Amino acid sequence: MKSKYIPILISYFFAIILAQDLQDLSFGDEHSLDIATWNIEWFPKNNQITVDYVIEIINSLEFDILGIQELDDTTMFNEMLDSLPSYSGYYESSWFAGLAYIYKTDLVEINDIFEIYTNSPFWNAFPRSPMVMDLNFAGENYFIINNHFKCCGDGILDLNDEFDEENRRYTAMNLLKTYIDENLSNEKVIVLGDLNDDISEPYQNNVFQDVLNDSDNYQFVDLFIAQGNSSDWSFPNWPSHLDHILITNQLFDELGIIEVNTIKVDDYINGGWTEYDQNISDHRPVAMKINIYNEFSYDLNNDGMVNENDIAMLISIIFEQDNYQFLGDVNLDSKVNIIDLLHLSDYLYH
Repeated sequence: MKSKYIPILISYFFAIILAQDLQDLSFGDEHSLDIATWNIEWFPKNNQITVDYVIEIINSLEFDILGIQELDDTTMFNEMLDSLPSYSGYYESSWFAGLAYIYKTDLVEINDIFEIYTNSPFWNAFPRSPMVMDLNFAGENYFIINNHFKCCGDGILDLNDEFDEENRRYTAMNLLKTYIDENLSNEKVIVLGDLNDDISEPYQNNVFQDVLNDSDNYQFVDLFIAQGNSSDWSFPNWPSHLDHILITNQLFDELGIIEVNTIKVDDYINGGWTEYDQNISDHRPVAMKINIYNEFSYDLNNDGMVNENDIAMLISIIFEQDNYQFLGDVNLDSKVNIIDLLHLSDYLYH
């Protein structure tokens, strides 16, 4: 006789097999530049419980650079960094749920970090001044601009009311565009943050429309998420997709090797979204991976050709121990050695 408990036992068995925890989270690796934005909701939302969760999440996801919004307790933030020895942190605006960065100290070379639009005429557009990080990674220079735009509103963009929430976000986005156009037009720029609005709205009320229209120079790499299933959105409580990553045209050549995801950390916690929202944040991270060191990167000196000069450069890296990190790791085994030279020679001469 068939037991009525068999289906229950089978379901329980598969639940155990399919169960995931934070140790199963992954995103970053040694072959890519891994960047994320995360509104961490008045960190720490639930004191030490939040800190412990965030430490485990960052260690699992292995971001190279994490732009944070809503840092509230800087003392606990510094204590958290003490438990993340591979990372350093930076914050400036500590008085009102400020912006911050966390970054890997052995891979990210900081040239400068500074805020823009700090004067009182810009406070209406920017309750929190945008934070710019000028950095080098794997020999390339990047500028990241971390933001947290004004929240709320009625969904209607009123350009005649300077205090209209949508208009404040519209003004903020266009001020950022102006800054980039005038100061960083030839640089690799990444704008990220909780921009508190939907990039896929109809144009009449889309506060990002001027940037979307300038598609020769700007692209939201997470637009497909905003246009996709709500289960992948960054702010499930509404639900809506509010956390974005924008790149400039100097990065368009990398679009074929860029991956973008909403990191659904709540899928890796026993209590799911309820536990995540209670103890960590009401936003999920949104992350971008630029696969710098891929199997097609035989052009080591980046001159547009694969030839004997790349062979000479790889020999120098191998035998002179030049510090190129993972440049030259042709076979993606996390080592640069004679095997990579054989692969490159085989590619060049066969």
